[in-house]
Amino acid sequence: MNATVPDAYHELISLYLRQWSVLRSRLKRQTGSHELAEDALQETWLRLSRMKGGPIDIRDQHAFILRVASNIAIDLARRENRHGGRCISDEAVLAAIEDACPSPERVVIDRDQLRLLVLALSQLPARPRRALLMNRCDGLTHREIAARLGVSESMVARYLVQALRHCRDHFRDQH
Repeated sequence: MNATVPDAYHELISLYLRQWSVLRSRLKRQTGSHELAEDALQETWLRLSRMKGGPIDIRDQHAFILRVASNIAIDLARRENRHGGRCISDEAVLAAIEDACPSPERVVIDRDQLRLLVLALSQLPARPRRALLMNRCDGLTHREIAARLGVSESMVARYLVQALRHCRDHFRDQH
């Protein structure tokens, strides 16, 4: 049976409409996206509608519709992937423009903590204070501190314990 052009076109469109929900499910599985499947369906409809008035000699209309829709879905997914690779997420934009400087609140809190530390250190005897500063600020070992202060390593350990306890208690009393 050799259908005329308008009859073949109407059969093709009719088949597309009958198979629309099955085609949508298949495209959704293929693309992994409901939106891409919908876009592919719409583009398939447009391509099929452009065939009106032209010669239509399609042996298997169902396979033809599937192939057209599948090719469109593949193209859309590729375009989406290329575009997605160039797009920057909102989180990335915010991270890029994030100010590395501390907030005014953080500055006030840190200054207050520093003031408390300076006060606590000023209340320490000279040797425990020097031992703590050499250890924590200069990164010196117990042996190096002992050599500089002219005391034993065990005495350096006692100085550090004394200084750290004093600072801990001072901060605890202030808060």
